[in-house]
Amino acid sequence: MPIPSASTSSSTTPTSTFSEPLQLSPAGKPSCTPFCCSQCSADATECQHKQALAFPTSNPIDEKRAKCDRQSTSRYQKSPSSMLLTSRKEGDVWVDISNERLPNSRLGSLYPGSCFKGMQHCGTTSYEVSVDIQHVDLKESTLCGYLNITGLTSDYPELTTFFQAEIIGPKYSFLTRKWQADKNIDASHWKRFPSFEKYADNFNDDGFSYDPYDEDFVYMRWKEHFLVPDHRVNNIDGASFAGFYYICYQRSTDEIKGYYFFRQHREWYQELSLKHVDDRTFGNFEMR
Repeated sequence: MPIPSASTSSSTTPTSTFSEPLQLSPAGKPSCTPFCCSQCSADATECQHKQALAFPTSNPIDEKRAKCDRQSTSRYQKSPSSMLLTSRKEGDVWVDISNERLPNSRLGSLYPGSCFKGMQHCGTTSYEVSVDIQHVDLKESTLCGYLNITGLTSDYPELTTFFQAEIIGPKYSFLTRKWQADKNIDASHWKRFPSFEKYADNFNDDGFSYDPYDEDFVYMRWKEHFLVPDHRVNNIDGASFAGFYYICYQRSTDEIKGYYFFRQHREWYQELSLKHVDDRTFGNFEMR
């Protein structure tokens, strides 16, 4: 919408609607603004310094607009920092952004944020156990998380340990070869899972490889490393995390079975039974 002028004239000849107000100096003489000498402050008719007259050359609004234009233009001048936006030197490292798909790391209910709860049985005693998975890396065949057990000792009614898991597959075999476990120990523990029976005779053969992505059963080894939150505590009376778990996770039922092994422990084959806790939120996402 056009902006109405301050005054209108009935004449068809255009006339100025605004006039510069006449300003008087203290002596009663007209002020020399806006045309005056920068040295004697006299107007153009009385000043002897003709060359020193200061005449405004532009409107203040135009000057501000020009200043903004100069600032905007300077942003795109080829300074060393701005040049990084358009070119780079040989050897400079850039973030590689491509159309490559980045799939999520999930295998059944094994995904970051997943929770399992159940019991660990030691002889005639049972303890409540919960497992919170923090990270899953299927490319490296590993995952990690926290294992919490309640009522194991009177001094520590609740213990939480950080564990890492090896997923049996192309990278990790059924043979442990560490943690005081030999071939016979491996065989005796894996055979406690009924699903492993068909592999019992050839799991140690050269060239044998298990593919967990196409099977209902996922076998793992869970190794506890330290207590949480105080990782400096190495041992506790009545409890030990020096051993590891032989684990079998069944995808169709979302259940985990496991057996704890520690050679110096008097109670072998402590059984772990866990069930997946249903989520109320999305457990993972995929980036593209």
